[in-house]
Amino acid sequence: MKRLQVTVGVLLAAFLLAAAFGAVQLNRFLNSPMDIGEAGADFLIESGSSFRAVSDELEDRGYIDNSVLLRLWARWTGQAGSIHAGDYYIRAGTTPAELLDQFTSGDVKLYSFTIVEGWNHRELLTALQASEHVTATLTDEDWPGLLAELGNQGGHPEGLFLPETYRFPRNTSDREVLRQAYELMQNVLEEEWGARAEELSVTTPYEALILASIIEKETARGDERQRISGVFSRRLEKSMRLQTDPTVIYGIGPDFNGNLTRRDLRTDTPYNTYTRAGLPPTPIAMPGRAAIHAALHPAQGDELYFVATGLEDGSHTFSTTKEEHDAAVTEYLRRLRQNRK
Repeated sequence: MKRLQVTVGVLLAAFLLAAAFGAVQLNRFLNSPMDIGEAGADFLIESGSSFRAVSDELEDRGYIDNSVLLRLWARWTGQAGSIHAGDYYIRAGTTPAELLDQFTSGDVKLYSFTIVEGWNHRELLTALQASEHVTATLTDEDWPGLLAELGNQGGHPEGLFLPETYRFPRNTSDREVLRQAYELMQNVLEEEWGARAEELSVTTPYEALILASIIEKETARGDERQRISGVFSRRLEKSMRLQTDPTVIYGIGPDFNGNLTRRDLRTDTPYNTYTRAGLPPTPIAMPGRAAIHAALHPAQGDELYFVATGLEDGSHTFSTTKEEHDAAVTEYLRRLRQNRK
């Protein structure tokens, strides 16, 4: 009997010693930085991948030295069945325990897509279709359906998506990116409209968006936006036609060859602000927040005209009278001819 007790005691001690040793080894394995390299590494978990396949690939790449140990721990903790598919970036110094947390939380690598101020909806769609990280599902014919999904009944997409950089996981659909941009535009437009100046020439947020899109196309200079907004606002108040080239170009559409002619200025379209009074029916581009702010905070003054200077800084000459404006146009044409020489 005594011999049996001794044997059991020895076996128990050996078991406890082995368990303690195993616990130490497991703890060391889970909490030691993996062999990733200083630059970190990308790691893709395909949809439907088993945790065995994931752990084996980690070992095959040399990131860990014991895939079995990782699987045993993941199954013991229940993490093996909770990993998310996706494109991950494993940072230098990451431990196996931290990596499991990353896989189960879905902390995937994010990619970006930037909507540029002044793009029109065709340029936006083309850029989305060209992005390797966005899943393209839309064609030009799908705009009305998308807008209906977003709760917009206007049917025309121009100006409705805020220029900004959006971040998202790989293979996010173009619809999801546009949903984010649409909602952000609605939020910005609501905020800016709520803080608008008094006695504006625009009477609705959508009119403000239209005016902002024209300002966006007229200048990229932050110091000129509100000044240009003031010119347009005064012209609207005086029932003067806006006579702005970007609206004419937008009305010509994709067939515009880059050369705006007198005939183009005389050809009537809903967007020709030389032949029609007031604002065009829709925005002509995607305006950024700064342009929206300028549309709702026009600079005070008497200026009714502006024309490009022809200088490399993209500046404009502003005038109060038609005579001053004609002289500024003459100077612009002179400088243009000189630059061509």
